[in-house]
Amino acid sequence: MNHPNPSPPPLEVKSVTKLFGKNETRVRALDQIDLTIKQGEFVAIMGASGSGKSTLLHVMAGLTVVDGGEVRVEGKDLATLNDTALTFFRRDRIGLVFQNFNLIPVLSARDNVKLPAADDTNLDQRTTELLTRLGLSERQHHKPDGLSGGEQQRVAIARALINDPAIILADEPTGSLDSVAGQDFCQLLNELSQDDGRTIVVVTHEPTVAMWADRVVVLQDGKSMSSFPVEKRDPQAVALGYQNALNLAQELRFS
Repeated sequence: MNHPNPSPPPLEVKSVTKLFGKNETRVRALDQIDLTIKQGEFVAIMGASGSGKSTLLHVMAGLTVVDGGEVRVEGKDLATLNDTALTFFRRDRIGLVFQNFNLIPVLSARDNVKLPAADDTNLDQRTTELLTRLGLSERQHHKPDGLSGGEQQRVAIARALINDPAIILADEPTGSLDSVAGQDFCQLLNELSQDDGRTIVVVTHEPTVAMWADRVVVLQDGKSMSSFPVEKRDPQAVALGYQNALNLAQELRFS
């Protein structure tokens, strides 16, 4: 009896290496990184400044070319795409959310959401549904300077979702938000994962952000990667798990 081939995971990183600089100034930002993200999983990548976590996110998004290994989104090796094909693939299959929102100041919230849309099919309806889902129906005609930081970040999320991407990648998404707005945003990401089955990867150094994830992946010096499950919404428990992962990496390094 023939069985259908299972769908590939939304995101696979296989033996990825990234180098910066030349000769004696060369830095190995990522060193043989392996990571697989399952469908509907919410993963937080934690690490100190300079650990390579933002570089890893940029590699996952196809914004940075790897020097070795593979990055696959829904089974597609990003290295096989030329610049034009990669731009369209990223637009259609990867939703990006950044710390500084990157909204167009002269456009309304609604027009910012519609900007990267791959096609016009039901675009107005999709935009209205997203803005309503994210609590922005009364704010959709405001420009970014008329929105709070939390509202701007929700517009950025709606924009990231407009093409129904395979994965959402967020780089320190709460860095420009106050603590209340930051927690509201993290709870929204958690709901998108739990209720909608969205696959989400967030880079952060904050346990209060990582505690909303299903799993925390710890990156150190671009190579010492380990992970642990998040069992309760407790930033102290996440901080302890993070420290234990760093300690284990040190023990393995010197054993």
